[in-house]
Amino acid sequence: MKRLLCIGDVMLDVVAIIRDKINYGSDTPSKISTHGGGAAGNVAAWAKLSGAPTHIVARVGDDFAGVAVLSEFDSQGITHDRSIIPGVSTGVVVVLVDPTGERTMFPETGANSGLKLDELPNLKDFSVVYLSGYALLDPISRPGVLEMISRINEAAIPIFFDPATVGGMSEVNIDEVRSWLPLMSGLFMNEEEATFLTGQTDVAKALDSLLISSPLALIKRGSNGAVAQVRNGESISVPALSTTVIDTTGAGDSFAGGFIANWLQGGSLHESLIAGSQTAAKCVSLIGARPHVTPAL
Repeated sequence: MKRLLCIGDVMLDVVAIIRDKINYGSDTPSKISTHGGGAAGNVAAWAKLSGAPTHIVARVGDDFAGVAVLSEFDSQGITHDRSIIPGVSTGVVVVLVDPTGERTMFPETGANSGLKLDELPNLKDFSVVYLSGYALLDPISRPGVLEMISRINEAAIPIFFDPATVGGMSEVNIDEVRSWLPLMSGLFMNEEEATFLTGQTDVAKALDSLLISSPLALIKRGSNGAVAQVRNGESISVPALSTTVIDTTGAGDSFAGGFIANWLQGGSLHESLIAGSQTAAKCVSLIGARPHVTPAL
């Protein structure tokens, strides 16, 4: 059976929906909820919902947030190794969502930091790997994650990589970030990240530049849909689906989850792009970055 392995960050998201402007220094009425989060966790959740058997390398702290995060994976049927780090808090993100659905995030990495090679499961069980850029952007996790990448490449398993954030990449030498791209079988990113890495504001030129490093490049364009291309192939675009946008948190992660699940099932590049677009449309119509489930507490 073809299985997906997700490596990266798992978090507890605290989401505050702001209906009007923020009253700095005073109270601002909002709707607040908590959800599982983190790029790797989000991709795992949407890929599993889309039909892909999924395992996640998940590090949490020995606190209630960690219990909640792992129980949500259990409820969704996502397997994990219960990596509970004593004396460390689970990663948390405070997410402010404005009236347009745009989100601003305040993350604390917590237990996610410090991934090591010995946390990599037996690779014979997996057909593809999703790697969140947050794992490589964290200097404490970076050495262990680079060892994981080497082991995965030795096993000839494709790695789909999302660099995650321009803010995070800005904290690392850009040449070092670019040196990671040839290690990957596919690159998933938004337009801002593609421009940052390639210096190209034109999407077609950015794709060409990325394809020098990796055999597949995919650029998520928000309300303008997405475009992807394989090396020496034609670029393929799909539109964003019409939906009611409530919260854009996790939109790119859900796209990746839907895309990878379809790709694992033998879908073409075009079919996988459509699947990604459909999954992203579901995500932005919900509060939070994942499909809603009842945790198995």
